[in-house]
Amino acid sequence: MIIDCHCHAGHGDGLTGPWDTVAPLGKYQRRAARAGIQRTVLFATFHSDYAVANREVARLVTRRPQRYLGFAFVHPERDRGRIHVMVEEMVRGFAFCGIKVHRHDARITREVCEVARALSLPVLYDLMGEVSAVEPLATEYPEVPFIIPHLGSFADDWQAQLTFIDFLARHPNVYTDTSGVRRFDLLEQAVRRAGAHKVLFGSDGPWLHPGLELAKVRALGLPPGDERLILGGNLVRLIGPALRAYWRARGGCPSVPGAAAAPCR
Repeated sequence: MIIDCHCHAGHGDGLTGPWDTVAPLGKYQRRAARAGIQRTVLFATFHSDYAVANREVARLVTRRPQRYLGFAFVHPERDRGRIHVMVEEMVRGFAFCGIKVHRHDARITREVCEVARALSLPVLYDLMGEVSAVEPLATEYPEVPFIIPHLGSFADDWQAQLTFIDFLARHPNVYTDTSGVRRFDLLEQAVRRAGAHKVLFGSDGPWLHPGLELAKVRALGLPPGDERLILGGNLVRLIGPALRAYWRARGGCPSVPGAAAAPCR
């Protein structure tokens, strides 16, 4: 199963660019279907109230639960003191299985990390090139899986990405996604040095083409088992605890992504 771990959806309430205006899924859905992508993790666009934005994403996930998974977007400063309540609402009510944080809003905080640890959730944190933050995160919260997208820099900061690969290889709880990585040699290096089990396929849709982003993973020419890890197996492993807890609380275990790899029990 191919799972895209990184796609925005819904409406923002700003008008400075696509990232805080709207993330429509129409073209993304058609492109993903043609590329053979079967599941996608959705999270909100930038918004002044992520409780509102997360509920819009929850409606999208609820309409197509066999197609979409949800991560709860939070603002570490503006949502201070209510992050646990916000995230738990999405996890308990809508089977959300991760947290999204962006340094464009604010740097990640202990509150976010402690909520992730308490609810057994991975955190996808876009640190915008500030890769030195990985060290305290990884060492202070070894139980929390941190997915750092874009090899640490969507802005194509070669030095930041190269430095990040060192952290990726050294810390067992640090992962990356492939979305927006333009320097293919660095992507190859990340897989070679850290291992395929540390890399997740992501597209940063709907603004980047999921088929093009998927082609980068195919172009790595990996053994089938390693490619399967990147294309879905790693994500399944990271979100498995949250999904199993959700379905145990409801006394059942319907089809979930990678069920064979992450059984309900």
